[in-house]
Amino acid sequence: MSTNNYPYQDGFEQYLSIQGLAAITIDEYTATLIDMFEYLSNFNLGYQENHKVSQLLDRDVEQYMQMLVNNRSIQNLTYNKILSHINIYFKFLFTHGFTNNLPTLTLKGKPKPQKIKGLSTKWLSALPEILTDEKVNPYTKLVLLLISKGFSVKEFLKPGFYKLMNKIDFSENEKQFLKSFDDFIKPIQLKQNSNDIFLKQRYSDNPILTLPGLHKYLNPSEKLLGIELNPSVLYQSYIINYMIQFGHNLPDDVLSQKLNLDPTSIIYYRKEAEKYM
Repeated sequence: MSTNNYPYQDGFEQYLSIQGLAAITIDEYTATLIDMFEYLSNFNLGYQENHKVSQLLDRDVEQYMQMLVNNRSIQNLTYNKILSHINIYFKFLFTHGFTNNLPTLTLKGKPKPQKIKGLSTKWLSALPEILTDEKVNPYTKLVLLLISKGFSVKEFLKPGFYKLMNKIDFSENEKQFLKSFDDFIKPIQLKQNSNDIFLKQRYSDNPILTLPGLHKYLNPSEKLLGIELNPSVLYQSYIINYMIQFGHNLPDDVLSQKLNLDPTSIIYYRKEAEKYM
């Protein structure tokens, strides 16, 4: 292996080999430490003055780790792996008398990523059968259908959303459901004197269903279908499923247009999708 790429490289790599680490794993340590010391040489004023590893402090390592987060957008798992490499390196230096400091002692790892509760995309493949199931409430079916087209609950509970319905591309199966939904909603629309599609069944001056009102229809269907029918979770699962299928082929600006999401949301959902790949 090459020498002098970072302080005490030969001794540290020999130590890792004695510990039984595979060559490919040692290479990962090497890459981490070369990168850190190159960064410190270029951007850390204290290290630039004397290049003494024994004088590095926690704030110096923290500066490097923060750069990885801010400039390279590393995930928590990668952050923890790199910090572990650096931590073992400085423990080696400390126990072998090369330094009196343990600059990683106060640095903590990042929490492991938590998958979105209830996230499942099975409902998307089951949707054709759900739309023909007479036991499932029509509002539940319409919620699932509209989310599968990329609309959030905030969008389709807004007054006037019905005007967009003729602009959505529906399959023949979905059109059949919409015909039956028309039979369901027409009497309610007449009662409420409204063309909106999510309406309270009792007359009201504010006829459009609220989100809590919609949940009253979703909850019984949830037990029937065995699917969590929280509209926000369903929407997230749709977006992440889209990212998994098409995200690697489409640039952010195209995804932003297709999913009607701002660039920050695209970045977020890309990262979430990585957890399921």
